[in-house]
Amino acid sequence: MAETVKVAVDAMGGDYAPEQIVAGAVDAVKEADNLTVYLFGVEKAINEELGKYTYDKEKIIVVDAPEIIETAEHPVMAIRKKKESSIVKGLKTVKEGQCDAFVSGGNSGAVLVGGQLIVGRLPGVERAPFAPLIPTEKGACLLLDCGANVDAKPEHLVSFAKMGTIYAKNALGKDNPTVGIVNIGAEEEKGNALVKDTFPLLKECKDINFIGSVESREIPYGAADIVLCEAFVGNVILKLYEGMAKFLIGHIKEGLMSTPISKLGAAMALPALKKTLKGFSIEEYGGAPLLGLNGLVVKTHGNAKAIEIKNAILQCLMFKEMHIKEQISENLNV
Repeated sequence: MAETVKVAVDAMGGDYAPEQIVAGAVDAVKEADNLTVYLFGVEKAINEELGKYTYDKEKIIVVDAPEIIETAEHPVMAIRKKKESSIVKGLKTVKEGQCDAFVSGGNSGAVLVGGQLIVGRLPGVERAPFAPLIPTEKGACLLLDCGANVDAKPEHLVSFAKMGTIYAKNALGKDNPTVGIVNIGAEEEKGNALVKDTFPLLKECKDINFIGSVESREIPYGAADIVLCEAFVGNVILKLYEGMAKFLIGHIKEGLMSTPISKLGAAMALPALKKTLKGFSIEEYGGAPLLGLNGLVVKTHGNAKAIEIKNAILQCLMFKEMHIKEQISENLNV
């Protein structure tokens, strides 16, 4: 029997907490036999939600954390002052080895700061990037950084590429994943100062399969397995990706329902359409792990529903079972 993986979950983080967080946790433990979820948050509120479901009571444990770090709070001050919050208490279980991973859809800054201050970075890692998987025509690709380091330096991006390569080999099953740096053109001399200074370092790096520049319009077509950029650019790409996907899906549905004939065609095409649209849903890929920490921390969207929470929790199983943290620690030479 596989080793039980223990995942701490911030039940109070996000727009739909605790309802959707609890629902996602219940779905996760029903799907994975070797999983125990610890729900951190206001005990009464969590238990009220759990009372709606039938599940193995031994696989979900509620840990009272009466303080809540709100979305608009200053991350550093919140981490220092709110020791009884779901974020701080959950992260401490990862630091102390009681849990293997922590998942939160709460205050992004608090998760980032708490991950680095409480869990800590691996030796040699200067910055930890958010690394979500996003859908493309060829499957998924890894986008990093998408929000953690808006002032990254060239050496940080090289480190991100190395860590991302290790993660992509496991998460995407790629033997030699390609790395492309986001740029405004294919030519090497194009780009801002950061891209121009990073490009030659990536070319010289023997630990990655660098293929050069990738323009943003090429990302949905699977131009690279790993799309590399600093956090400001990555966050813009991610949110435009999400917004455009919802926009297009909404207009497709509206068009299909516009006339009696189109409705009939929609009924016939619905199974194939659902399958296709599901492949382009970011929620299907779980959350964004912070690579390079001495333990797994995964950030979901603030508006995450149960499906994303479930997939983020199951993502932690893969991360643990494939020893990604250990591989990064052993192979990262910075």
